[in-house]
Amino acid sequence: MSHAQRLRQRIEDEIVSGELALGSRLDENQLAARFGVSRTPIREALLQLAATGLVQTKPRRGAIVSAPEPHLLLAMFEAMAEIEAACGRLAARRLVPEDAEALQAALAGCTAAMAEADTESYYAENYVFHTVVYRASRNAFLADQALSLHRRLAPYRRLQLRVRQRLPQSLAEHEAIVAAIVAGNEAGAAEALRSHVIVQGDRFTDLVAGLRASNAA
Repeated sequence: MSHAQRLRQRIEDEIVSGELALGSRLDENQLAARFGVSRTPIREALLQLAATGLVQTKPRRGAIVSAPEPHLLLAMFEAMAEIEAACGRLAARRLVPEDAEALQAALAGCTAAMAEADTESYYAENYVFHTVVYRASRNAFLADQALSLHRRLAPYRRLQLRVRQRLPQSLAEHEAIVAAIVAGNEAGAAEALRSHVIVQGDRFTDLVAGLRASNAA
């Protein structure tokens, strides 16, 4: 992870947690002094955050804490769901023993984090789980595209885990995904991953409400 990426993650954490409120101005000089770095990695970090919709550049105000339009957020999750479904389908078709073992290990990590009711630890294990699915597809290009969009949606996927009862539900979905892949059920694996990632109805409403609440805190 580059210096700019580490800074992006720290700033992202503060936005999602509400420490940096919606509409707050992100001054490059102040951030550079605060983190003890030059303006260059700060500028790069803000550009990365702008790509996720968490930061927006406005005339005469510079970079400010923002939030994505609901229709854009929904579109990104729809695309992510289809990409992950493709990964799951190929993983079920091409599964090799080492990927099967990695899937079981990643699932065990998610189970342990859920038992602790620790959303941040669960998110870290969740990230590992999904990257294992991407790798198991044995399609390097598809895996790279999935990982890129996963990273772009990272703050929202993490926020979604804070919704009441989402951790046990997510774990149950992971179990269904692994079962389908291991069984070689291509259609089942694709549908399990698509349903796991897509946000619609109440889940989408909860996600948007959570994002606004965090930024209003």
